[in-house]
Amino acid sequence: MNHRTKAEFFIQGITRGFVEAAEVIAWSDEVVVSAPKAEDWMIEISSCGPDDRMVILSHLNTVKGVADPAELAALLKARGVS
Repeated sequence: MNHRTKAEFFIQGITRGFVEAAEVIAWSDEVVVSAPKAEDWMIEISSCGPDDRMVILSHLNTVKGVADPAELAALLKARGVS
């Protein structure tokens, strides 16, 4: 799954209330460790706190790429969201 798809999932999750900021921060920490080269958004989200929802949203919006609609739908469905 590409980072843009996961970012879209988290954007929807935070704005609709089914994802906490801490989950996004944990994901970003994993991405930083596994990425060949850390991008700015990865580091910025990793340095956020659990109360920084709006800051996290702004960084998620900078993730480059194109979201895969099928993968995004599957992620949402797995959370019971349509």
